[in-house]
Amino acid sequence: MARYTDAVCRLCRREGIKLFLKGAKCFSDKCPIEKRNFAPGQHGKDRKAKIVGYGLQLREKQKAKRIYFTQEGQFRNYFEKAARSKGVTGEKLLQQLERRLDNVVFRLGFAQSRRQARQLVRHGHVAVDNRKVNIPSYEVSAGEEISIREGSKKLTVLELAKEFSSHGTLPSWLEVDRDNYKARVLNLPKREDIQLPVNEQLIVELYSK
Repeated sequence: MARYTDAVCRLCRREGIKLFLKGAKCFSDKCPIEKRNFAPGQHGKDRKAKIVGYGLQLREKQKAKRIYFTQEGQFRNYFEKAARSKGVTGEKLLQQLERRLDNVVFRLGFAQSRRQARQLVRHGHVAVDNRKVNIPSYEVSAGEEISIREGSKKLTVLELAKEFSSHGTLPSWLEVDRDNYKARVLNLPKREDIQLPVNEQLIVELYSK
């Protein structure tokens, strides 16, 4: 599957806000958006056009796609599945994205960023109900136990992530034992549990045209 390999800080600069894609760096003075808060590229500094209509809807979709590190086709599949589900389409879309295993590993504080969490999953360090799962897009369900496999608990990145996340807030739909790298999904996330700078209604309007 194709994946983004360019500098992720360019994505934050393109959206004009921090998407928190680099973990600790996003909270330091080294964050590029602190010094160059304008779009990347030769003419980025001169682009001051007001974004309205389709452009605004597109930017909201791009933000959500980049926050969760999904590709265009995959993101559209999430939307189409949400549109077929009962309930509010935008909320169902975000709920699916939030239930991704790589996102859950990040939310639990086992990684400093979703990209790092994706790598942990890909490399087989994560288990769901004591079974290795190496698919980042795996959607967790209520009652499932998420854990770091026994042979992986001494990884340096886990120690750094635990220290980094010690001051963060754990979502109410998750329960975690960070010392033993174990957690449980208490229930499915609700819209109020998903704190993101994204207006999902604009995404629904974009795909509904």
